[in-house]
Amino acid sequence: MKDNIYFISGIDTDAGKSYCTAYLANQLKREGERVITQKFIQTGNIGRSEDIELHRRIMGIPMTPEDQEKLTMPEIFSYPCSPHLAARIDKRPVDLKKIERATQELTRRYDIVLVEGAGGLMVPLTEDYLTIDYIQDKQYPLIFVTSGKLGSINHTLLSLEAIKHRNIRLDTVLYNLYPTVEDTTIQKNTLQYIRNVLDQNFPETKFMIVPEMK
Repeated sequence: MKDNIYFISGIDTDAGKSYCTAYLANQLKREGERVITQKFIQTGNIGRSEDIELHRRIMGIPMTPEDQEKLTMPEIFSYPCSPHLAARIDKRPVDLKKIERATQELTRRYDIVLVEGAGGLMVPLTEDYLTIDYIQDKQYPLIFVTSGKLGSINHTLLSLEAIKHRNIRLDTVLYNLYPTVEDTTIQKNTLQYIRNVLDQNFPETKFMIVPEMK
């Protein structure tokens, strides 16, 4: 298995994973990397992935041949909820082997593959299999999205506990400054608090601030 696959998760559904995934992909593209993004399970859509469409807009590129082939959106469910429930509503199971085949094909075509998850680490993909189980089984390095909204410290610390317990390699933490807030007191304190926690417990992990969407 190639080691150019990174899984992107976050503190919750509204952490800004899609925006941060696209921002990171665009930065890597500017540095000359051949990078592609994948939404491994898209819910709330039919026949398309709105997250992939956002990725391409922010990356400044049209939809790719891999998008047309559905390699970047291998599993799409109609109801906007966690994959295990979306699969039940659409009356078909999540095909994890199909997702894996699509991801591996992308690694053959690109230097870096950024796989965006659905929701947070503990989101169930099936009735008895969580997103964090998938990351651990595939041994993907994790890129984790957090933010400065109220509650982020709690959600981040709980996630870091789970990451350490599972021996998952935390490659990068992306600190999302979007959405814009007038009072940045909590945002600034949360940023510094999380950085201190990472310095003490994950010294090898990179930290990147993702600016507001213009």
